[in-house]
Amino acid sequence: MSLAAKAIDKLVNPPRLDHPDRLRDAVSGATVLVTGSSYGIGEATACKLADAGATVLLAARSEDKLDDLAQLINVSGGRAVSYPADLSDEDTVTTLARRITDEHGPPDIVVSNAGKSIRRSLHQQYERAHDFHRTIGINYLGPIWLLLGLLPAMRERGTGHIVNVSSVGVRVPPGPRWGAYQASKGAFDMWLRSVAPELHADGIDVTSIYMALIHTRMTAPTESLRNVPGLDPGQAADIVAKAIIERPRTIAPWWLWPAEVATVLLRTPVERATQLWWRRANDSDMVEKAEE
Repeated sequence: MSLAAKAIDKLVNPPRLDHPDRLRDAVSGATVLVTGSSYGIGEATACKLADAGATVLLAARSEDKLDDLAQLINVSGGRAVSYPADLSDEDTVTTLARRITDEHGPPDIVVSNAGKSIRRSLHQQYERAHDFHRTIGINYLGPIWLLLGLLPAMRERGTGHIVNVSSVGVRVPPGPRWGAYQASKGAFDMWLRSVAPELHADGIDVTSIYMALIHTRMTAPTESLRNVPGLDPGQAADIVAKAIIERPRTIAPWWLWPAEVATVLLRTPVERATQLWWRRANDSDMVEKAEE
């Protein structure tokens, strides 16, 4: 990595940690549930944790992909169990939580990573109510249903750790086209922040990771993000590893807190700047369509 790339990395992204020995000390012999583990951050995290000696429980909709990943981990000397499930379906998630608790006991660590991203303008959403059902189901209600099923046994045991893979977008002003995604991610973040003190009193730590741009199949359809500096899933897994090793309350880029404060103090000029930017971007889109 060049010096310029290293500087951009430190400026833009949350801190991460690649320390196999410390990660092994933290997770060896532990049971870790990773949601959204068929691709991207979840897949990379599951492999990293399995290499460190954890029993990894893989949860996602893609049954074939989960089975292949579990087989790869097991053949490589790790231990993984596949749990195909639609995490947006309440009954399915409730059954999943019960199966995991019955078969493995309460998990030591839950990495809540599954997510659904939608970038769509308002005028394209009038007849797409399912956009909101999909994002709310995966990003908000699904992880809540899962934790409601797992937490009683975790709290009774008196130990545990919940790691939420969130986004910097929930802590800065919402941007045009991202409303459905940001609203659903923000809702779960707010709920988890609300219950964190109660969980901490019962011995369960909560870490919220506010990721910047991670280049995955979820971000690939957004052309404007393809050339923006970001991390790959393996580097993002190192951020999750840092969360598990150190158990901080939050992990975020250094600039996020000052940006959050500034956008509260300067809310009116920020909103006006956003309106101006959107007007120009929309005008540019209209010109391009007219020329096609």
